[in-house]
Amino acid sequence: MSEQKGNNKPTIVLVHGDFVDGSGWEGVYNILRRDGYTVSVVQNPTISLAGDVAATKLILAAQSGSVVLVGHSYGGAVITEAGNDPKVAGLVYICAFAPDKGESVNTLIANPPPDAPVPPVLPPQDGFLFLDKAKYLASFAADLDAEKAAFALDSQVPWGVEALSDTISDPAWKAKPSWYLVTTEDRMIPPPAQRMMAERAGSMVVEVAGSHMIYVSQPSAVAALIEKAAVAV
Repeated sequence: MSEQKGNNKPTIVLVHGDFVDGSGWEGVYNILRRDGYTVSVVQNPTISLAGDVAATKLILAAQSGSVVLVGHSYGGAVITEAGNDPKVAGLVYICAFAPDKGESVNTLIANPPPDAPVPPVLPPQDGFLFLDKAKYLASFAADLDAEKAAFALDSQVPWGVEALSDTISDPAWKAKPSWYLVTTEDRMIPPPAQRMMAERAGSMVVEVAGSHMIYVSQPSAVAALIEKAAVAV
């Protein structure tokens, strides 16, 4: 966790999604730090939504002043619940789930349209999910360079089945401003589903051609939207 004195800008707190850890935020983190923001990265365990919200609240509690809370993929569900914290002034969704009250990730991925890409999720192993390594890059990280793609593939984090079924009690986007980055080449969360969630949340929307791992492949585009939110709040 970093700290900068004499800075009245909101703090940025970054929440990663499923199958990854917080290291993927490094590029975005470096840009935001260069531009004068205090930034913290949540290392959420992705075992249960409640556990991930608790991990996020620990980081929020350590901040002084207002916070822009950012979530990627499943991290969007985390910030939708954790974003009710009074320190949170705005939410930024990066090709992320933005569930409504009573919804879960399972709710949002149920009954996809026939032409939607199918994420290569393998059957559960001891309560955890993995992506099929043979299909991982095409579905999850198609626009990463070879070196980063290899690291992403070999550092895949197991995702707890429980996290998919946990529901939202009070969606923060109903009370707080939000921004949403839609990834038009996404093969994990279809772009039409992203647009639906963004419209429902009343988010300010930016669309970028990129994969589900856009925060790694195009950190400048992601940082630009986060900074736009930070200026607005």
